[in-house]
Amino acid sequence: MKVTDLGDFEDPILVFGGPYSNLQAFDALKAAARRLDIPAERIICTGDVVAYCADAEATAQAVREFGCAAVAGNCEKQLAERSEDCACGFDSSSQCSILARGWYAHALDQVSQDSRDWMASCPDIVVFTKEERRYAVVHGGLTDISRFIWPVSSDTAFIEEFSAVEEAVGSVDGIIAGHSGIPFVYNTEQRLWINAGAIGMPPNDGSPDTTYVTFDDQPRIHRLRYDFNATRQAMENAELTQGYHETLSTGLWPSEDSLPCIMRHT
Repeated sequence: MKVTDLGDFEDPILVFGGPYSNLQAFDALKAAARRLDIPAERIICTGDVVAYCADAEATAQAVREFGCAAVAGNCEKQLAERSEDCACGFDSSSQCSILARGWYAHALDQVSQDSRDWMASCPDIVVFTKEERRYAVVHGGLTDISRFIWPVSSDTAFIEEFSAVEEAVGSVDGIIAGHSGIPFVYNTEQRLWINAGAIGMPPNDGSPDTTYVTFDDQPRIHRLRYDFNATRQAMENAELTQGYHETLSTGLWPSEDSLPCIMRHT
């Protein structure tokens, strides 16, 4: 297990999830960071740099050149090993699993060996301290990199993940994750679980905007606006038209069967 300790931050930091091969969204994230005066040294990605959208290699290169810390997501792990599927944790009969065959094959074909080597070097956990509180950043969970933790998950799920993280890196006051694509803050046993959402795909709320999180004294979820029409056009040009290209405009997932029933729109 690879662990990166970024030390103690006094100034605000920014955490974002899943660029998902969405180059326009990552450009917008960098612009937002500049407006907030947060440099790359205080920015962390929760993984899945490459996924649904068209610009897999360009996005991987852009994140790497930017210089922010990046946790290894399941997509980084699988692409680094040239595996034949994304290992996203979907049920094999789910719409997510069916649709993944299209975008993952595109990513597998596009990503360079140089980018694979960088993905293989990404840590499993990033830790840092802010306002005398210690945080760990993971992808989905530490018990399972592709574990889906939702705002409606049981307390047991959160407790299991805190136990696994603390066994690996010691006591923490909060965990920041991604993978599920839904941003939220959950307080369990006086400790925080924060999901930063994903910048590459909207959080199934009917808006094309995506999300990221900043930390000063408390975590704050922000909306990210970007040129989603350009991203959609790139997907159409690459013939990635299984449904996620429409999500960029509608803000609704074609794969709600991956969500708990209570969180579905239909």
